[in-house]
Amino acid sequence: MDTTRRLPAGGNSLTPDMLDAGPMRQFERWLDDAVSAGLPEPTAMVLATIGERPHARTVLLKAHDVNGFTFYSNRTSRKGADLAAEPRCCAVFPWYGMGRQVTVEGSVRPLSMAESEPYFHSRPRGSQIGAWASRQSRVLASRAELDDRVALLTSRWPEGTEVPMPDFWGGYLIVPETIEFWQSRPSRLHDRLRYRRSGPPGGCGAGPGWIIERLSP
Repeated sequence: MDTTRRLPAGGNSLTPDMLDAGPMRQFERWLDDAVSAGLPEPTAMVLATIGERPHARTVLLKAHDVNGFTFYSNRTSRKGADLAAEPRCCAVFPWYGMGRQVTVEGSVRPLSMAESEPYFHSRPRGSQIGAWASRQSRVLASRAELDDRVALLTSRWPEGTEVPMPDFWGGYLIVPETIEFWQSRPSRLHDRLRYRRSGPPGGCGAGPGWIIERLSP
């Protein structure tokens, strides 16, 4: 499928009157468009954190609602250490095939074990074992070291037994302060419309509490 020609209604322009009053509903619309267009990994987002230097990697969005955006990770990973020390981040959804991008900036809070367990147990069994086996972001002597840990853990929890969720693994909720919707335009004169929070968290899905601003490309 050629996704490069799929543009939003009204051509490739983006104006404030085209946006929903609430940023999370607007995000839902664009995500639905990306899924319908057949873009690869439409829920992939580039997550940037702040450590001893800036770090970035791609993670998968697993839920989004009026509260914000949810992803999961090993908490002992580099991203986990960064977020424990500085609970702020930026996430970018790069939907290149549609000439669109969404950028989210905000604070991050870890989800509790009770909040994280339902998703963990919904994952494929191999991914559950993998969460235990990977000492994420740490140096491996060889691939065999990782494969040996997987084999050991697979024998510990054979098929038919439940794999418990590691206490070093769980979810994170990004609570947005700004959400920018970017639409490509000719001559690099792109449309950039940003929702900026003007009230306390809790109103991500409704108009009140958010200001829409146009940014220079």
